Amino acid sequence: MFEIRIHSRGGQGGVTAARLLAMAAFLDKKHATAAPFYGAERRGAPVTSFVRIDSEPIKIYSQIRSPNLIVVLDASIMDTVDVLQGIQKAGTVLINSPHPVDLPGVKVLTIDLTGIALAVDLVVSGSPILNTPVLGALARMGVISRESAEAAIRDMFSDERNVKAAEAAYKELVL
Repeated sequence: MFEIRIHSRGGQGGVTAARLLAMAAFLDKKHATAAPFYGAERRGAPVTSFVRIDSEPIKIYSQIRSPNLIVVLDASIMDTVDVLQGIQKAGTVLINSPHPVDLPGVKVLTIDLTGIALAVDLVVSGSPILNTPVLGALARMGVISRESAEAAIRDMFSDERNVKAAEAAYKELVL
């Protein structure tokens, strides 16, 4: 089973990213679950979402304590939340950042998802939306297929800027 924990802030699209990722995995003929964890939060408050992907039916619906992959949609969260808690030894961290980030003991990939969203004018209420560009990055990492990522995005959103953002992230992520 492949387990992913997504750290975001309310309004950035982390919960929707989890749903899109699970939908894309399903389109790849896999089993998937997606669940958010938040209380009475507001826009800008930390939110954690969980995604499990497996070739077998998934019967676990709890929080993910030992993820294979951690996605951080807002690097400032790392100042207040221990995003690396429980990461597996061979785990990877994907961080939305225009600059390299060094985290000892883990493989770190960075991509400027915010810049991509702004470049295609994927903004709602003044905030860049990161859920669809991150799906493109996850497809580049091989978590899901590119085709399924795009199909899931098109199923949820009619605005083609979402697909353009995912395509840009797919092309820009350096593995």
